[in-house]
Amino acid sequence: MARYDQTNLGGATMASIQTHIPALAFTIDRHSKVPVFEQICTVIRTRAVSGSLTQGTRLPATRAMATELGVSRSTIVTAYDQLVAEGYLTSVQGSGYTVCAIGEVELAQKTPLPTPSKTQGDTPPTPHPFQAGRPDMRLFPHAQWAKTTARICRTDPRSMLEGASPFGHFKLRQAIAAHVADWRGITASPHQIIITAGSTDALEICTRSLAQEGDRIGLENPGYLPLRHFAEVQGLDPMYLDATGAGADLPPPGTAPRLVVLTPSHQYPLGGAMSPNRRLEFIHWAQSHDAWIIEDDYDSEFRYAGRPIPAMAGFDHLDRTLYIGSFSKIFSSALRLGYVIVPDPLIDGFRDTMRRFGQKASLMPQAPLAEFISSGEFYRHLRRVRRIYGERRKFLLDSLAQGFAEFGHFEDHQAGMQVTFHLNEGLADHAVSARAADLGVTAHPLSEYATKNSNFNGLVLGFCGFTPDEMAPALGVLRQALRAG
Repeated sequence: MARYDQTNLGGATMASIQTHIPALAFTIDRHSKVPVFEQICTVIRTRAVSGSLTQGTRLPATRAMATELGVSRSTIVTAYDQLVAEGYLTSVQGSGYTVCAIGEVELAQKTPLPTPSKTQGDTPPTPHPFQAGRPDMRLFPHAQWAKTTARICRTDPRSMLEGASPFGHFKLRQAIAAHVADWRGITASPHQIIITAGSTDALEICTRSLAQEGDRIGLENPGYLPLRHFAEVQGLDPMYLDATGAGADLPPPGTAPRLVVLTPSHQYPLGGAMSPNRRLEFIHWAQSHDAWIIEDDYDSEFRYAGRPIPAMAGFDHLDRTLYIGSFSKIFSSALRLGYVIVPDPLIDGFRDTMRRFGQKASLMPQAPLAEFISSGEFYRHLRRVRRIYGERRKFLLDSLAQGFAEFGHFEDHQAGMQVTFHLNEGLADHAVSARAADLGVTAHPLSEYATKNSNFNGLVLGFCGFTPDEMAPALGVLRQALRAG
């Protein structure tokens, strides 16, 4: 006489039928959305955990079980193998499948995961005025970029996934060579260009290729904070070169760092360009000391009066100077693409670095970006955002001149993505920055970019990512933070 029990599993009602082991009897719900093998697994799991299937119980052979349930043997094998993998069953050649020691415990109840709030990381953080170095991604040419990407997908889809050398997609390197020749006065072959995952990756590749642990590296003071941190992590010995009106100071005689990193076209974060004489002095210094200059040209395209200043690498003809450029500031921070141009004698060494540490730059956007530059869309976008950023810069400078003279002063370098507002004596930039942050405004303290014994005191104010309507109330908040100091 058949014994019946009812088990509701995922919408499947299991009415028992007599088999070789009564406790295992059940039927398959053919109308359930739960796969058949999973229905079998669920019943065996439940009964093993509850104790109705005790340790050592041998399950029916796969063929017999398949016949009883009216399913294929492969379905039974799949279910049994899954339960072996989960630790409910054990299988011994020639002995079939037996139940493992589980113990009389109840199945853990699945508790629903808490619904994450919008502030738990799914939503990108909203930039606050005056966060520096941020392009306004609302101005990105989404439609034109989508058309270019779609065209590459139709005509040459393989180029987005394969076929690039360790130095990157060749057509993009060709486009960059043409770009730096027109805009930066640099004559370079595509073979000298390496595509990187932004400027920080380019700096890392350069330092790994040119320096060893313990080597001295010259860094601008104030300067780019991630570079300082990376140099310390890599075990390099930083030498800080104070930035003056003419540019960074030359290394003192007898110090001879292995390499120096400079921002000659627009010093970061002070602004201003290195004088031609100081550039030549650095080039002569590098030649006489067998040293290297890394030129970080992070935002040189954003010059609001006249043409961009020629790059130091153009002065040097890529003899002792390496040139780093980035698309993060001038095009899109989301693409995370940049490049480094290296002198011919260094190419083999850089290729070895890429082989040892790997390429971080994503290949997928490289072919579309090459087409975007070659078609002229890139330059149309650049002209448009440079005009808009110029208007935003003028609004900020006019506002600072009219309403902030009692707190400090600034210098108009007619270039870049941020303005440095130098505070009067008696105002501490860290304190002002903290008060502004409490009120929802970002104004990075200038002293944070410098060594502790420096006297830099000011606020670094970015303007590119914010409209005048967004900056106006933030300026009121900043004035409030300054008056409280």
